[in-house]
Amino acid sequence: MKRITRQILGLALGAAAFAAAPLATAQETSKQSIQLSVEQMRKAAELSLRSGQTQRALSFADALLTRDEADLTALMIRSHALRALGQMTEAQTAARTAWQLAQTDSQKFSSAMLMAQALSSDGKRTRAQLWLRRAAQVAPTERHAARAARDFKYVRRQNPWQTHLSFTLAPNTNINNGSSRDTSALLYQLLNPFDIEGGTEATLGAASKALSGIETGFNLQSRYRFHQTERTAHDLRFGMSYRTYELSQSSKDDLAQEDAERVARGEEARNVSGSDYAYGRLQFGYAFKKLREDRRGEFSFSTDVGQTFYGGERYNSFLRTRVGQSYFKDAKTKYNFGLSAETRHFEGDTDQNLFSFDAGQSKRLANGDGLYLGVVVTSLRGDTARLEYDEIRFRSGYVLGKDVMGTKLQFGLSTSYRDYDVSPHDASGRRDFEISADVTATFKQVDYYGFNPTVSLNASTTNSNIGLYDVNRLGLSIGIASSF
Repeated sequence: MKRITRQILGLALGAAAFAAAPLATAQETSKQSIQLSVEQMRKAAELSLRSGQTQRALSFADALLTRDEADLTALMIRSHALRALGQMTEAQTAARTAWQLAQTDSQKFSSAMLMAQALSSDGKRTRAQLWLRRAAQVAPTERHAARAARDFKYVRRQNPWQTHLSFTLAPNTNINNGSSRDTSALLYQLLNPFDIEGGTEATLGAASKALSGIETGFNLQSRYRFHQTERTAHDLRFGMSYRTYELSQSSKDDLAQEDAERVARGEEARNVSGSDYAYGRLQFGYAFKKLREDRRGEFSFSTDVGQTFYGGERYNSFLRTRVGQSYFKDAKTKYNFGLSAETRHFEGDTDQNLFSFDAGQSKRLANGDGLYLGVVVTSLRGDTARLEYDEIRFRSGYVLGKDVMGTKLQFGLSTSYRDYDVSPHDASGRRDFEISADVTATFKQVDYYGFNPTVSLNASTTNSNIGLYDVNRLGLSIGIASSF
């Protein structure tokens, strides 16, 4: 240790003179000159950093950069030293220059990590997360990639801003929630006033039947944690989503034929397009969380206000409030309970109130797989009797604990029963029974900046006592998921 200290001290004496020449000769000290090579100066800078002599390390780095401003090692040492000295802007400049000069994956990884550290220390944690994704992308080994992922998770926990962005590109067999039937009993009071069993069935037009096409869209959710203690957290949050459709050629042909028939009858053509079914949502809200004293559960409260859009027009404004409580029975079993209330005001001056209760259990099985079971009970009431309903829905999910050929698989199955007391199409009301299934594959071996591609297959069928509401749907969606 004494030998290393003497070596550092001797190398330090030559730092100033080194700036003038490749081989620096230090000023006379005890009538003895010390000659330093470039590699010796780099070694001295590294030893200074390791021993905590930050200012000395910075002096060595500056001397090296005076000789060669493209000295990659000196730039990285300078960035590290400046961050330790609290000079974050200069540390970021040095790290960015090092990144631009880096040639190998190892050099790029080191400079990206230094940039992320300088940004995080400067409070710019969102940008730090982006640089950590860069580091993971160029990581020379799996160990380096794991380090970048670990640091990313740490920075994310410290970051008051959290944002989740997803995109959708999906073929869909039923973009308009149309019927799978060609005919249906409609407006019984007009077409079957005497309630004759098996009464007249009307032929459904193309716009009332299922239309196929391609769905594109995005979903953005962001929150800002403005106050946090050991057990509580207060968030402001913002959400925005939008999806639109492009009709398939077969659906366009069916609609064109229907329009031609309408024109022939002297009626106006509807000119239906995929964008007529576009749906968007914009919302702002507040959320509160509080851990139990024993850390075995969490109470949550949230409230959001927002506006939805349909077909390019305002659809309804809403106010939604939810309270929830989770509880860990043990390390492998978690219970969730929640109550929600939502008020909707539509542009036609009609109102709806929706209330729901949900409960669920998540469990890690002995083989490492994950199981979820849940139930949701919903009741909607409003100004329009035919839209009021009661519903119960059961949901289950299963996640394989082990990847299959580098692919993470999860499965879902749900069923629901919805009861409408009043319907204009049937004197007994309306009853819908739905069953749906989905499978999602996340391809973990395909990684780009910490993101994996996902493919989801969704299928559902609804059986109703009114043919208009018999619905079959099959969709395939492509997206991305973070691997961190």
